[in-house]
Amino acid sequence: MLVKTHLFLLYALISTQLCFADEEMPGFFEANYTLYSNDTQVGLMERRFFQLENGTYSFSSESKTTGFIALLKKVHILEVSTWDLIDSYFTPLNYTYHHTKGKKERDAEINFNWNKNQITNRVNDSTWHMQIQKGIQDKLLYQLTIMSDLMSGQIPESYAIADGGKIKQYVFERIADETLKTPLGEFKTIKLALHKKNKKQETFLWCAYDLNFLPIKVTSTEKDDRLSTAIIKSLKGLGLDNTSG
Repeated sequence: MLVKTHLFLLYALISTQLCFADEEMPGFFEANYTLYSNDTQVGLMERRFFQLENGTYSFSSESKTTGFIALLKKVHILEVSTWDLIDSYFTPLNYTYHHTKGKKERDAEINFNWNKNQITNRVNDSTWHMQIQKGIQDKLLYQLTIMSDLMSGQIPESYAIADGGKIKQYVFERIADETLKTPLGEFKTIKLALHKKNKKQETFLWCAYDLNFLPIKVTSTEKDDRLSTAIIKSLKGLGLDNTSG
């Protein structure tokens, strides 16, 4: 099964909107990961962070099954977060999610209207609204926020995330510093655990000190005890331009 693209779960204080100096924003990058289910390679994931022509920012995540697995189960997931840095705050503007599995498709969109303090959720043809909460993040943007927080010396506690038509709390725990070997080499990392309320899923992230705390490995134990893993394969940006075979 394709590793879920929203594995890289990161942090933001639930009660305060996050504010950063410009030097605490991660550099632009393009990172590619190999995805595994238990010990079997099942797909690839690409993440890109860049600035759009209108001055706002885009962070995208695209995953797909590859090789023999793709012949059995063709899965493609694309997530895009459009956001802005307003008065040094990470401010989500729009989040889209498109999941194709064989002939089945699922589309979702979350629009953040800061003038009206309203979030509009759409899943396929169903639409509903909820009030914007201070410090809210979307399901992709907070994964950049973790990098900025760690760059500023903050250890993750909890984030308020617009997820599935609700405001959910993602809680983080610092485990330890670990040195991790990857196809790009050896990196010193900080290992974090993610806990979701009422979820048995167990997720761990390894964020590299020398790469603006980019997560270079993520593991998640699913309900069926299957272990999903994402390991970095190549990276452009963040002071590194390296492609592993």
